[in-house]
Amino acid sequence: PQPRGYAFEKFLQELFTAFGLAARQSFRLRGEQIDGSFVMNGETYLIEAKWHNSQCGAEPLHAFHGKLEQKAAWARGVFISYSGFTSDGLYAFGRGKRVVCVDGFDLHEALNREITLFHLFDSKVRRAAETGEPFVGIRTLFP
Repeated sequence: PQPRGYAFEKFLQELFTAFGLAARQSFRLRGEQIDGSFVMNGETYLIEAKWHNSQCGAEPLHAFHGKLEQKAAWARGVFISYSGFTSDGLYAFGRGKRVVCVDGFDLHEALNREITLFHLFDSKVRRAAETGEPFVGIRTLFP
């Protein structure tokens, strides 16, 4: 699973770079790893990327949010789970966090429907700001 995760991180970095989001590859800080970052609208977003066979629950979301809490107050996060998120996990994670969630279907649909990543992320960030929900699927945002 670990090589698959690193390949997923590399794919995301190349994807974000292709869309002009000034991507940075994964990096290690003392005691932690950040799976990458990108800049959009002058804001820096830290990335957590997971490619597991099952959907993510609350624990990895809380762990990533904890990393953000140790950064500058203006740091934001994008948690990308290829397999998506459990509804219980999203509920337990809560609302009003500095994390926006993206699943593999979001990425697939954006590319398939020619929705730029900038537009996808911008729409997710706005919806999260308005509702507090960390995850709203692409089909809700772009019916």
